Amino acid sequence: MGTLANNYIFKALDAYPYDLEEAIEALTYALAYEEKNTVALCLMGRIHAEALFNYEKAKEYYGEALAENMHAFNVYPNYINVLFWNEDFEEAEKLIDFALSVKGSDKAVLYLKKAVLFETQKNYKKALKQIGKARIYNFNNEFLHTIDEEEKRIKGKLPKKKKVKSKKKKK
Repeated sequence: MGTLANNYIFKALDAYPYDLEEAIEALTYALAYEEKNTVALCLMGRIHAEALFNYEKAKEYYGEALAENMHAFNVYPNYINVLFWNEDFEEAEKLIDFALSVKGSDKAVLYLKKAVLFETQKNYKKALKQIGKARIYNFNNEFLHTIDEEEKRIKGKLPKKKKVKSKKKKK
């Protein structure tokens, strides 16, 4: 049964995001063959979040996927995005902290997500510290560009320091 589910998952991955009807149909078949398949659950969560904007339903799918396999690392960044979009910031922080404790998780991505979390709270200095941690755990030149862009955006939100003009003594 796993092979049939995988075939449908590959069809769904190939169709998403360009042909939602085909992607959903393939995922429906995949989940019929293997209802706890983490890849299928994650992709179904993405469809509900990114295409249908149904964040609560997306959270359900992501929760099911992680309940089945906490090492389904592709779920964490997508789930965190949904929590951000739904303004569930406390829940997002808990999930990020948990994901950081899972051996093998992509720490660079997670620290970057934590930086965005602090940015939403207007705590830019803490956000920049997380950017530094993301840079330490990054081993990918392309992702380094993403980190740099995030850092620029956050630095741009820092309050500008006012220059103090010194008064010259008159003789």
